[in-house]
Amino acid sequence: MSLTAGIVGLPNVGKSTLFNAITNSQVLAENYPFATINPNVGVVEVPDKRMDDFVELFHPKKTIYTTFEFTDIAGLVK
Repeated sequence: MSLTAGIVGLPNVGKSTLFNAITNSQVLAENYPFATINPNVGVVEVPDKRMDDFVELFHPKKTIYTTFEFTDIAGLVK
């Protein structure tokens, strides 16, 4: 199961900086409006203690955690 979220807001408020922090990415995050033109997409795996318990109990060949997809969207204009 994958979750998705868009990071939206006014220009030059830190959306790309937040995106970089959440996704451990290095997209352009400059101190001027409209540094982001095209959307940036990052996918983060979400660790889950409950899944770890199941893995320990059942020993599957492969473990797939859920993911969270974040999209850094260009600044909105009023």
